[in-house]
Amino acid sequence: MLSVARVARYSTVGDMEDQAVHRARPSWTVPSELQDIRLDSFIRGCLPHLARREIERALRARLFVVGGKMGRKGDRLRAGDVVFFTGPEWWLAPHPMPDFGLQIPVVYEDGSILALNKPAGIPTHGFSARDTRTLANFLIARWPDLAQVGKSRWEPGLVHRLDTETSGLVLVAKTQAAFDRIKIQFQRGQIRKQYLALVWGETPAHGSIRLPLTHDPRDERRMRIVPADGVTKKGKSWPALTRFRTRGVAAGFSLLDVQMTSGVTHQIRVHLAAIGHPIVGDSLYGRERERAFGLERQFLHAS
Repeated sequence: MLSVARVARYSTVGDMEDQAVHRARPSWTVPSELQDIRLDSFIRGCLPHLARREIERALRARLFVVGGKMGRKGDRLRAGDVVFFTGPEWWLAPHPMPDFGLQIPVVYEDGSILALNKPAGIPTHGFSARDTRTLANFLIARWPDLAQVGKSRWEPGLVHRLDTETSGLVLVAKTQAAFDRIKIQFQRGQIRKQYLALVWGETPAHGSIRLPLTHDPRDERRMRIVPADGVTKKGKSWPALTRFRTRGVAAGFSLLDVQMTSGVTHQIRVHLAAIGHPIVGDSLYGRERERAFGLERQFLHAS
């Protein structure tokens, strides 16, 4: 990986097309050993904390300039070329921007972990510095040191996630040692995830759903059950087991206690929909047009 310290400079941009005002902007100079490198590869080396898709998005938005021309990802660079960044400075941030106005209830805190009660409608995290109003933005505002904890800069201390429209408990590690320990416990199934769900239809007293999941090739937002022929998108699938116990049944609905040890994306939502009992309010896997009890969100809560 190219070291930013070796190539990053701040200088005044001059003679740029569409640049009426000269002012200081971030820039990086191509060293001789990187002669003929592609622009997108050079930027990834200079800004390793940014996801590939964010860099590609910035290039499509024409936020990088080389030799007075807007750069394209396949452009080849020469030694001595200067790459200027013309977008907002916050875009280069190595972690989520703090959101001091967002308030998330803290259920538990000690020296190693946090437990937060995430409201429905709040994403657990974003994917770039542009994303705001997420749990990650709240965490950075209140505990800035969390920027150094975890596997991804956009997920400070987060050892797991909840869907945006799912409410409930989210665990956060305050130290890297705690993060590594909790992740191992999740992988070994030593931490059980328990949820409360309201579903359509009358469910049996209890049940288990063991169906592997894969990405839906027709809709990148969705997961689906691995088809009978076993063909999956890019050959990827994940085993998944969901158990439920029915608390009560009334008026064509069932209230369930749901447990899972695996943590596949949308697992509970897909599994319950697969057995004919989609979660009430789930517009992606359930009955999109029906909003029972005036709910404006899916009735799934991590407890």
